[in-house]
Amino acid sequence: MKKVNLNEKFSLFTDYWSPKIAGEINDSHVRLAKLKGELVWHHHEHEDELILVVKGSLLLKFRSEDIWLDEGEFIIIPKGVEHLPVAEEEVHVLMFEPKTTLNTGNQVNEKTVFHLQSI
Repeated sequence: MKKVNLNEKFSLFTDYWSPKIAGEINDSHVRLAKLKGELVWHHHEHEDELILVVKGSLLLKFRSEDIWLDEGEFIIIPKGVEHLPVAEEEVHVLMFEPKTTLNTGNQVNEKTVFHLQSI
């Protein structure tokens, strides 16, 4: 067992849209990422995902509505729900999701990360 200091972990990287593995629990990862700009409209066919905003504000666009997440707020996005994350300024997020989850879901582009780094 090890405690994890989120501020220390976030200080270890500067790249955007490239999740890092900060921990593992059962068949899931605790992932940290810095976001800025837009990702891509996507969904996760088989995985639900939890996104917790640690720093900043994140806009999550859905086909039916837009939801803003501020520091200390999280959302659980059910599998199959199409969404577009947008960060006007740098945002730090913690994501809890199955190890099989690809950051761009059903879309593959220059922001897709196939092999995540552990920090």
